[in-house]
Parts: sequence; structure tokens; C-alpha cells
Amino acid sequence: MVTIRMATVNDLLMMQMTNLWCLPENYQMKYYFYHLLSWPQLLWVAEDFDGTIVGYVLAKMEDDPELRPKHGHITSLAVKRSHRKRGIATALMRRSQMEMGATFAAYYVSLHV
Repeated sequence: MVTIRMATVNDLLMMQMTNLWCLPENYQMKYYFYHLLSWPQLLWVAEDFDGTIVGYVLAKMEDDPELRPKHGHITSLAVKRSHRKRGIATALMRRSQMEMGATFAAYYVSLHV
């Protein structure tokens, strides 16, 4: 069983490793720290029964005050291949979107691929 929970600083290394395994666009650790410090409510992980991180969503609010309406952005979303097709990415996205609306009053969320 996989649990969706808010990420902590202790999860950042496993989030980065998941990113390296799953995606061609990779980030330095300071980028994960920046997101965690700026928008801690928007970083979520999928944790397997044994405590292994099998997926994550890294999200943020757009900083430009000129951009209206207020909206969020999904920076990165990944699920390990062994755990795909189980709705984990959908659950991570929904949780992040819910927090964007509740915490930051985001009108919509963008994702660019």
C-alpha cells in the first residue's frame, strides 16, 4: 500500500534520486530546498509500505505579481516505473492542487511538459 504525505527535508534526497531514475530533466539539491522552504505545503511524496519513496510532486506558486489570476505550477512529478498505473501520480497531483487552492487561493494550476 502506498501513502501520500507531505514531504519533509529528510525526503529530499530520495525525491532527487527518484527524479534521476524517472526523468530526463534533473535538479540540483538546492532547487529542492528552495521549493521546500518557499512552499512546504506543495511538496508531497508517495511512500511505500516499507518507507521507500516511490513518487513525488514538486510544485510552487508563480511569483510574478503581474500574473493574474493567481496560480500554481507543477515543477516536477515522478513515479517509479515499478509503481505506475496505480493512480499514484493522480493522487499526488490532486493533493498538491488542493493545497494550492486552500493555502494560496490558486485559481488554476499549470504543468508544462
